[in-house]
Order: sequence, then C-alpha cells, then structure tokens
Amino acid sequence: MRTIMIRAYTEFNLGDDLFIKILCERYPDTQFVVIGSKDYNLAFKDIPNLKVYSSFKVRTKIINYIFYKIRFYSLLPKFLVKKSDAVVHIGGSLFIEDYNWEKSFHNNRSIYRKHTVQPYFLLGANFGPFLEEEYYNCHKQLFKGYTDICFREKYTYDLFKDLGNVRIAPDIVFQLKPFINTENVSHQKYITISVIKPSFRTALKDFDDLYYEKLKDISIYFIDRGYKVLFLSFCKLEKDEEAIESIIKRIPVEYAENVETHLYRTDMNLMISIIASAELVIATRFHSMILGWVLNRPVFPISYSDKMINVMNDVNFQGNYVDFKGLKSLNTELVFESMEHNMINVSAQVIDAERHFEKLDSYLLGAET
Repeated sequence: MRTIMIRAYTEFNLGDDLFIKILCERYPDTQFVVIGSKDYNLAFKDIPNLKVYSSFKVRTKIINYIFYKIRFYSLLPKFLVKKSDAVVHIGGSLFIEDYNWEKSFHNNRSIYRKHTVQPYFLLGANFGPFLEEEYYNCHKQLFKGYTDICFREKYTYDLFKDLGNVRIAPDIVFQLKPFINTENVSHQKYITISVIKPSFRTALKDFDDLYYEKLKDISIYFIDRGYKVLFLSFCKLEKDEEAIESIIKRIPVEYAENVETHLYRTDMNLMISIIASAELVIATRFHSMILGWVLNRPVFPISYSDKMINVMNDVNFQGNYVDFKGLKSLNTELVFESMEHNMINVSAQVIDAERHFEKLDSYLLGAET
C-alpha cells in the first residue's frame, strides 16, 4: 500500500473538505495522510484510509513569531513528505496573491524541492487573482518541476498551457455526482443562501452593508411567498457565521420563524442533503454553486470572484447571476424568476472532471487503469 501526503486547506471549508473526501474514496487501497485539526478525525470518520496528523499553533504572538522564524511549523510537513511515496496538493483557490505572498511561496517551494524523488501532483486549483508579474513568474518556474498539474478553469490553464505538465478539467466536486442519488430527493419549499463576509476579502472590504441588505431583501421576498430561508455557512474561519448573524439581525422579527441557520463543522453529508432538497440555491460560495448544479437544482450565483465567472463561462451557464459590482441594482424579482430559468445540465462536466485523476490513476493503479 502506497502512502500519499495530501496538502490541502484544512480549515473546515466545505469545498476543500469535499476535495479530500473525493480523493481518498477514489483510491481505497492507498493510505493518505493530511495535517489538520484533531476534529478532522470526526469529519473524516467514514474514511478508513486517511490518517490526520494534528496541527497546532500557540496563542502567544511572541512564541508564534519565534516558531515561524525557526521554521518550526514546517517540520511536520517535511517529515510527512519524506515518509510518503508522493504528494497530492489539492484545492481550489490555492494561489491568491496577497501582501505576504513570498512567505507562502517559499513554503510551497520548501515542501517541493527539485531534488525530491517523490512525484508531486497539483489538482483542482485556479491561479490568482494576482497583480505582480513576479508572482506569476515565480510560480511558473516552480510548476515546471511538478509531475502533473490539472487546473479547473480555462483562464488559469491558458496562463500555464505552454508547460508540458499542465492539463485542464472541470472542478473536482463535479465528481460527487456518481455517488449521489437525486432521483428520490423530496424537494421542500425552502431556498438556501450560502454567504460570505465580504470584508474578509480585501477587494470587497466596503460591501458588507450592501450585501447584507440585499440578502435581507431577498429573504423577505421569498418568505412573503411562502418559502423558508436557510442560511448556510461553509467556513467558520472565514467568518461566514458572523455574516449570517449580521443578516438575520436585519430581518424583522415577524419573519424569524421562517429563517434557519445551518453551519458546516464536520458533517458534509448534511450540507449536501440540505442543498439537494432546496427549491433554489443562492450561491455566494463557489462550491454552493457547483453543488447546486451537481444536485440538479436551479442556482442563482452571486459572484464574489472572477473564478466564479470563469467557471460559469466554461460550463456555458446562461442563467441569471450578479457580481458585487452590480449588487446595488439587483432586483429581487430576478432572483425569484431564477427558479424557472437557472437550471443547467452538467453531465458533460461530471464526466470530464474525472480527468483530474488521469495521471494519478496511472501512478497509483498502474495497469488497472
């Protein structure tokens, strides 16, 4: 049995946790290891071939600073790389330029070194947003040495397509479709709204009030027409839960009995089942949009990033949507009408998404593929 180290965003973000789930369940005869909170043992309790190595950070800023300086936090990842047969770096928005991007870049480079003998796979990601040419060039040089790279959108693929190890396939979460039976799902009279806290992202720091007001207006509009509204948090760390609280405070008390909150902590299946039964999926979270499509639900995207627009273009989505630039003029009636007009057939994407694992299949399964 081969051992594969997974590098992923292990902060209880539903989309990233689904990546890990799909990867491990695809290769039941492979041992996977990942670094994350001990609570991940609960999230992945049904995945016997995954071992979670607990990570921690001390609370004291001074000690944290010292640990970063002496590279203490890189010891466990490097140890697991040496003990593993290969590394799979899996995720979505793994390469966003920020003011401190050199730090994350050097961390990536230190874990993958040119002299390493282990195969290194990068699966499911998009690149950017980025501003500096140096950011792009540094990563392009790094990517040259990877065994295989499969991006999830054409924009990113076009940035690196001249590298011989780069491919493209639709988002990995499309691969959930073969494992989900939607035929007997009972659709209930509610909508789901996955939320973000705009100011958690620098580019959206001035949009909190407008965003919360619009979601309040949408909620009231649907409740007045007999629907319940279910707010979904995909990631506590990124302040989804805080955003939900801010929205609910704006909704008049007489509507409260028709509003519910569902917070993702460790139960991925519960979140999937909630979305599967919805009459409409209002998606600010990227993977709420993908899950809605996979589960054959009408989706109204509220795009907070070009990555959502890029994927909508890639799948030829023709339905209504809005980005944050157009949020102020959004008509709630347009959202309501999306229940009739925003369906899309993603059967082709479901098939094509399997190509993410094409090279990894060859490495792990050999002649069986």
